Amino acid sequence: MTDLDSPPETPPESTLPPWRIVDLPGRGPLRIRDSGSPPGGGPATPVLFLLHGWTVSSDLNWCRVYSGLTERFRVVSWDQRGHGRHGLRPRKRFRLEDCADDAAAVIGQLDVQKAIVVGYSMGGAVAQLLWRRHPHMVSGLVLCATGMRFRQTIAEYRDFALIQLASRPAGLFPETAWHLAERVAAARAPAGSLIDADFDRWASGEVRAGDLAQILGAGVALGGFDSSPWVGSVTIPTAVLVGVSDPVIPTARQRQLATALPQPFIIEFSGGHSAPVTRPEHFTEQLLTGIDTVAGG
Repeated sequence: MTDLDSPPETPPESTLPPWRIVDLPGRGPLRIRDSGSPPGGGPATPVLFLLHGWTVSSDLNWCRVYSGLTERFRVVSWDQRGHGRHGLRPRKRFRLEDCADDAAAVIGQLDVQKAIVVGYSMGGAVAQLLWRRHPHMVSGLVLCATGMRFRQTIAEYRDFALIQLASRPAGLFPETAWHLAERVAAARAPAGSLIDADFDRWASGEVRAGDLAQILGAGVALGGFDSSPWVGSVTIPTAVLVGVSDPVIPTARQRQLATALPQPFIIEFSGGHSAPVTRPEHFTEQLLTGIDTVAGG
């Protein structure tokens, strides 16, 4: 692929928070998006930490949602380990617990007392772990299109086995591994354009910019994730955004999480698993309702 053919690094027609670099002790520098306080905001302005889903970058997950949030909140996001162009690239096995600790390190470096943590899909698992491992840092949880277990059916056991199989040749045969990963993704989500050709080209570049071995390792980690023994002990305000007709995280699985939580505020949204991109106005409206609920607004 030539430079002329390379996908752009920013999504078409999107307003993104500015970048900044934070140095995470023992982890290295991390490039994050930090909107700062909104106009008229001050020290009491709630801070949102946005945690993206599996395989995608933070910008791909949130690029069409950022503007609706930064008008009222300080918004912080970043690419999780191995994901996107800027995620940390450790040479060790991917662990969701490490992602939660990365988030805690960012909160500490930004000198934020407590954050409202918004997790989408895989980011919802990381958000749950962040509360469990660092409860003093989290004032509220908004869990979107996610669950407490991701491997329950025979088909899911098969899919996660394929992911583990693909992780083995990832370093030596990356194209073969990408093919296996994309085969699993295609089986769980309908094909078709997200927005248009330019956006889809950028989106594909965001996924392919990630470290394939780490992304597949994240899939293996998701297959082993199970918060059911402890998620019922969550003690902070929690909202669950349930995606109806979601082919990736089945709606019943998302409701299962909501049922396990002590007193969640449940909100439904439509548009499938890609709703933050394909239906951003609708999704943002529902997300803001959830945020206001946990923030006491």
